[in-house]
Amino acid sequence: MDPAFSQPPPPPEPIEVGDERAMLESWLEFHRQILVRKCGGLTPEQLTDAACPPSPLTLLGLLRHMTDVEQGWFERGIGRMGKEPPFPDVVPHYWSDDDPDGDLRIPDPPDPAGDLARYEAQLERSRAALAAVATLDLTVTDGDRTISARWVLVHMVEEYARHNGHADLLRERIDGQTGD
Repeated sequence: MDPAFSQPPPPPEPIEVGDERAMLESWLEFHRQILVRKCGGLTPEQLTDAACPPSPLTLLGLLRHMTDVEQGWFERGIGRMGKEPPFPDVVPHYWSDDDPDGDLRIPDPPDPAGDLARYEAQLERSRAALAAVATLDLTVTDGDRTISARWVLVHMVEEYARHNGHADLLRERIDGQTGD
């Protein structure tokens, strides 16, 4: 069977010299590209293979999960910084209160190309939200929690690094590919 989408080239290495924001954005972009690379060149069956039992985690599930994570932190977090409520509703792509694992639950039949397109479109919205923030010191308060744009960037690098580790293991179990 043909791959769901092609294998992208290796991403450029993150910058080693630059200001704080440039370095954080560079590392975030690197990890975003690694996740797509881990999914590239695989069939829909391989992308939905829970290859590390007993975990039900799949590469496509990780891509869907990170789509919702991007939306949450950039549209509902950074996108609200410097603005006054009421904020517009942001409806998650996959999960809901009724199905908190909806991002990890793969429909039958799966739609890897559609999920990749949704992820890439979300990345564009995430990048636009971040570009609109003049300083990483900007904050937003949600309930009793206040976070800064800096915290969101650090958290997103950590979130991707953790899940890219999962993706490494899944990809190696699926077809033996390692690296990145």
